[in-house]
Amino acid sequence: MKNNTLQRPQQIREIYLVRALAIIGVIMVHSTSGVVAAFNPDSSLYGVYNFLNIFFKFGTPTFIFLSSFVLFFNYYHKPLTKERITSFYKKRMLYIIIPYFIFSFLYFAMTATVQGYASTGEMIRAFVMDFLTGKAYTHLYFVFISIQLYILFPFILMFLKKFPKVTKHTIWIGFVLQWAFVLLNHYYWQYSLKGSISFSYMSYYFLGAFMGIHYQQIHDYLIVTKEKLFSKKALVWIPLWAIWIGTSAGHVGVWYATRANGAMIDSKIYELLWNVHTFTSALVLMQIAYWLYRNLHEKVLNVMIHLGVVSFGIYLIHPILLLIARKVLVTSDPILYHVSVAVMFLFALIGSWIIVGNIMKFKESWVLFGPKPKNPYVPSSKKEAYQAS
Repeated sequence: MKNNTLQRPQQIREIYLVRALAIIGVIMVHSTSGVVAAFNPDSSLYGVYNFLNIFFKFGTPTFIFLSSFVLFFNYYHKPLTKERITSFYKKRMLYIIIPYFIFSFLYFAMTATVQGYASTGEMIRAFVMDFLTGKAYTHLYFVFISIQLYILFPFILMFLKKFPKVTKHTIWIGFVLQWAFVLLNHYYWQYSLKGSISFSYMSYYFLGAFMGIHYQQIHDYLIVTKEKLFSKKALVWIPLWAIWIGTSAGHVGVWYATRANGAMIDSKIYELLWNVHTFTSALVLMQIAYWLYRNLHEKVLNVMIHLGVVSFGIYLIHPILLLIARKVLVTSDPILYHVSVAVMFLFALIGSWIIVGNIMKFKESWVLFGPKPKNPYVPSSKKEAYQAS
């Protein structure tokens, strides 16, 4: 395969816009999870809450896709040396293990009093087990999965560099690996925490590998314009959008049927709709990000890019703000109830954004939220920035 190292951009700013959209999706799902569980299904607004809770589930899969995309974009076209692999493990483990440990301990401490452990020894054993399985708090499974994928990355990278022709097949390989795990677990292993196992997300991981490796060839497909709607690229876009809309509607629909009407549907149907919905969402979000980059004012872009920069930190701390909001925003008034849900979402998003943004001004913030990127913001001339990227 032709090496395009010299032509590749040093930084893809659009990725931060995708991260911004993904973290909004995560907080939307978490903000509405309690509503769909407790709200009256006969209410005319139940369908709205169900839509918000299911449609926005693209957040975590998109983050996994982006992590893989960045890794393969940065490493595939460089020589693979022992020093580079050692440096990779050192940096990745340092920047993710330490924050993961700190927040696992924090959330475990928050819930320890509710659990009522009989002794200190039992509590320590419980924490160690939660830390090793990503169970210290519900959202930390994503960080636990990321650690697994970082461990796997050098081995997958070595294989793909040795057999470059395989890189063209990584998308279907990812689906095969993921669904082999899903089906084996469904029929044989029946491990209840499969969502904390990296093989549950292989389709997103290998999609990121494909796009990171072949970015030069597929870059133009991410840029949607009116003129290109009548080109060959539309033969890719239109089926993508059709599948995205169809599976998104289907995913929302089956969950509404289950929650509101008690319908019993094969669990593999939920899994398939979730997989295709969120897989295509990652691609559509990339296209939206490129459109936003071209059309938004620089100041608005930089605000969204900042949200993307701090998104990992927001992911880690937003459940604390949601917990506070749920304690404070209690009302029996039906109108105020809907207002409280919106306020809860905004409080978790904006509050976390402010907290993480201010903490990341300090050099030592990597201990909590990982490293800061090097000047990802758009300069005064957006056109020059776009051409450079």
